[in-house]
Amino acid sequence: MKPTLVILAAGMASRYGGMKQVAGFGPNGETIMDYSIYDAIRAGFGKVVFIIREDFADSFKAIFEPKLAGKIETEYVYQKLDSFLGNKTVPADRTKPWGTAHALLCCKDVLKEPFAVINADDFYGQDGFAKAADFINSKVSDSLYALIGYSLKNTLSENGSVSRGVCKIDAEGNLVGINERTKIYKLNNEIVYEEADTTTVLPADTKVSMNFYCFGSSFIPFAEQLFEKFLDEEINVPKSEFFIPKTADVFIKNNLGAIEVIGTDAKWFGVTYKEDAPGVKESIDKLVASGEYPANLWT
Repeated sequence: MKPTLVILAAGMASRYGGMKQVAGFGPNGETIMDYSIYDAIRAGFGKVVFIIREDFADSFKAIFEPKLAGKIETEYVYQKLDSFLGNKTVPADRTKPWGTAHALLCCKDVLKEPFAVINADDFYGQDGFAKAADFINSKVSDSLYALIGYSLKNTLSENGSVSRGVCKIDAEGNLVGINERTKIYKLNNEIVYEEADTTTVLPADTKVSMNFYCFGSSFIPFAEQLFEKFLDEEINVPKSEFFIPKTADVFIKNNLGAIEVIGTDAKWFGVTYKEDAPGVKESIDKLVASGEYPANLWT
């Protein structure tokens, strides 16, 4: 069975100020997602599952179905606030989605196989998808997952500091934990993070998480159990979220298995703010000019 790619595209994109998931950056209006799907197809993925908002479904499908028809199987999943709440009800002041791990939980009916998961608005590069497909085809199990780890130097922004999940890795190459560093930037030809008015140097090849995971089919039932616990503790916290890294951390800490960190030297880039858009377009133009991608992805 070919691997499945899950794309997290239900975010409100409030910081960017619009539906950045469908903003055009390629020469013919290609979205960042188009490049991820293109890379996934050439790496051997056979299905893509889009997690989207139901109120956005018709316009979203109108964009992607014509170009993907006959190239890869597609499924659509809607992340709803009342999904998997059991006998609980959505608090009156809750407007924010329940988070990325809850989004995966909403795929329960369409995900019965191992899969990779990515963010819709991040450009991951061909090598990441090739390594994810290889891992899913050869190694993934109920007790072995993976994280595609990007070199810190390849994930920085020219527009200021970034937040990154810095991977702590053991001697076997497995993830021990992720330290969230909220202010990372270049300083005098070095990369540093700032915390409590202190700057600490980070090696340029430090592996960071960009939310590109590979999971076995056991992940969904595992996440369902954890979500029940999350609701018991945090349902009444308006902005609490059930995140994929938190579930991965529980998986490791409870000795349920290992998460291998698979390094890639691919260049990552993403769109957090509108000011990032020109740089992303320029990066894609360079990749097209170098022959990495065709000028028109789908014809």
